[in-house]
Amino acid sequence: MSNTIQLNPATTALILIDLQKGILNYSFKPHSASTILSNAVRMAESFRKQNAQVVLVHVGFSADGGDALNIPTDTSLSGGQRPDDWMEFPAELGPRENDLVITKRQWGGFYGTELDLQLRRRGIDTIVMGGIATNFGVESTARDAYERGYHQFFAEDAMAGFSEEAHNFAVNNIFPRIGHIHSTDEIHGALN
Repeated sequence: MSNTIQLNPATTALILIDLQKGILNYSFKPHSASTILSNAVRMAESFRKQNAQVVLVHVGFSADGGDALNIPTDTSLSGGQRPDDWMEFPAELGPRENDLVITKRQWGGFYGTELDLQLRRRGIDTIVMGGIATNFGVESTARDAYERGYHQFFAEDAMAGFSEEAHNFAVNNIFPRIGHIHSTDEIHGALN
C-alpha cells in the first residue's frame, strides 16, 4: 500500500468483478468472501454518496450455455448447471439507481461487453477495482483497462483468489506495473 491519494468522483468509477451469489459461495484467500463483500459494499456506498460511478460486473451465460467458452473447465463457473440466482448480486451490494451492470461471458470485463463505451461516454478515466478472483476476473479486466489507458487503483482487501499465492502474485507482480494498490480505507478516504 502506498501514500495518500485523491480521487475525482466525476472521472472515477468503482468496478467490482463477479461479486455474485454463485461465486461468493467459494472459499477465497487471503480475504474471506464476507470480508471482500463488506469492503466492496462500503466502497460502493462511498462512491454513490459522492455521485461517482459504480459498475457491477458479473459473469453469466444463456440458458443453453451456447455463449459459454467451449473448453474443458469447472462447469460451476462456465456453462454447466447453476442455481437460478447464480448471477444475482447480494442485496446489500446492489445494483442501485445509476449503477451500471455489465454481463461478461469470460474472465475479463471489457472483451465483448460495452464497459469501455459506458465509461468513456461518462468521462471516466480512472477506475478502482475489486472483486473475485484477483488473478482471474480482476486481473484480466485490469490488463485490458491498462491497454485502454485507464488510470487504475486496486483495493487489495476487496479482492481475493482461490489461493493466497495466486492473489499475492497479482498484487505484488502485476498490479504495481499497471496501477496503484491501496486498502479500502485509503480508497474511502480518497473520495471524501
